[in-house]
Amino acid sequence: MSTLMRHVHEMMDGAIAEIYADLGMLEYRPRFSPVVRTLVAEGPMAIRDLAEIIGVTHSAASQTVIQMRRHGFVTLEKGADARQRIVHLTPKTRAALPAIEAEWAATEQAMRELDEELPVPLADMLRAMVEALERRPFRARVEGQMRTDGARCDSASTSRRSGPAATAKRLTGLIDHSGEQ
Repeated sequence: MSTLMRHVHEMMDGAIAEIYADLGMLEYRPRFSPVVRTLVAEGPMAIRDLAEIIGVTHSAASQTVIQMRRHGFVTLEKGADARQRIVHLTPKTRAALPAIEAEWAATEQAMRELDEELPVPLADMLRAMVEALERRPFRARVEGQMRTDGARCDSASTSRRSGPAATAKRLTGLIDHSGEQ
């Protein structure tokens, strides 16, 4: 399943990256657009606030911002707190806004068209998946299935003591769970 989701993401993201390349924006990545659009709408802000608005982890937002800075799309300034970094758009990004906005609008329209071909709109399905996983995380689901199937998921300390091969055998039920081989 995760391979299929990655493949769909790569197909869509790759197509948008090709469009930016055709526009001469070789360094611009599709994942920059939510950051750019948020900064245009809200103005300069801390990475933590940006992450919250976009709906990603602080780490993911920070990595994206660092990549954007490397390519000259944003600058960082110290905030009120020395640990806080405030993200600002550069003139380079502001000059690219017409292309970024045009791509965003075209992508939204293309998604509406794609949704008409799907049994359930993709965004609705993804939101439903997020809600379901927030109610019961995927790890809990996998561990529950492993217990149901007769395998045990031992603690990380047991895995470290016994090594990956023994852990794999235990998880697949090839050795006695009491530790006897």
